Amino acid sequence: MKMYRFRAAALFLGVALAAAVSGASAQIVIGQSADLSGPAAVGVKETIMGSQLVIDHVNAQGGVHGQQIEVIRLDDGLDPKRSLENTRILIEDKKVLALLLNRGTPNTLAVIPLLDQHGVALVGPSTGAMALHKPLQKNVFNVRSTYQREAETAVQHLYTTGIQRIAVVQADDAFGRDAMEGASRGFERAGLAPAVLALADRSKPDYAAIVPQLIKANAQAVLWIGSGTAVTDGVKALRAAGSAAQIITLSNNAASGFIKELGSASTGVIVTQVLPYERALGHPLVKEAMALAQARGQTELSPAFLEGFVATKVLVEALRRTGPRPTRARLIATLNRFRYDVGGKLDVNYSPQDHTGIDYVDLSIVSEGRFKR
Repeated sequence: MKMYRFRAAALFLGVALAAAVSGASAQIVIGQSADLSGPAAVGVKETIMGSQLVIDHVNAQGGVHGQQIEVIRLDDGLDPKRSLENTRILIEDKKVLALLLNRGTPNTLAVIPLLDQHGVALVGPSTGAMALHKPLQKNVFNVRSTYQREAETAVQHLYTTGIQRIAVVQADDAFGRDAMEGASRGFERAGLAPAVLALADRSKPDYAAIVPQLIKANAQAVLWIGSGTAVTDGVKALRAAGSAAQIITLSNNAASGFIKELGSASTGVIVTQVLPYERALGHPLVKEAMALAQARGQTELSPAFLEGFVATKVLVEALRRTGPRPTRARLIATLNRFRYDVGGKLDVNYSPQDHTGIDYVDLSIVSEGRFKR
């Protein structure tokens, strides 16, 4: 098990993930269990970059009520069992105040009993699982929109462009099943059925079985619901088999590293997005993130970077409002009466009955190695 500590002077920008530990102990300790080495690692690292940018900026300004923030990050490799053990260590051994940006639907669902047992808030889980929204999870505070809304939007977009034969490759796990519910609503609204629905093992998809199904169905488009390398390897296999089908995938793959892994197969791939366009510098949120990034030598943002940036802004603002002696219970009480514009009228509103966060979905297309809208 690897532990990563990121402190005020340790922001990494586009370089390999490394741990940075300073001599003094932080006064506000936050925990994160995420995939730092597995199939979602490329996107996770970009999300961490955006998150750490906020933390470093806040710490350089003197912290929150004079207290510095430290994030302890543990690698779970996208394995729910490792997520559970990491979370136990963070909550029980490391005594973290809250958790931030956990990754993965099965992973996040696995740790909810621990959150509830110890009364610990998880802010901005990097997943759009509906199960984290309805029924209400009392200690989970979502920031981004749901996968169901993304998947429904994806199918509707394909239908409005005249595409009729839409295939689906679905990760055979909680994430895949959740997203498929939204896709099914999209198909129902369009009066269509999937040309084929191919289930893919979460860890080791069998492309030799999946790709022929897509070819046989003569799919015009494929909604590929999966994580990182599972999607990039699948798209490459489909292209190698001669298919020119339009590919569309969800925001869990909205990372620059996803485009790089696809290589020449990236052009024309559509990716749903849950935040404004990262190059829309007139947008207050993007303008703020870019100004801080440029001060550290970063010249470009990615959607994954923005997701980490926004979730961490929410946590920091909640810490400010909680006061100089934050406890787990006080932070949760603050979040339960929380309303905050993260920038450009993107409101995060929480109440004891609703922990939904931002309701925003858009589409981007990969062109010339970038997401474009």
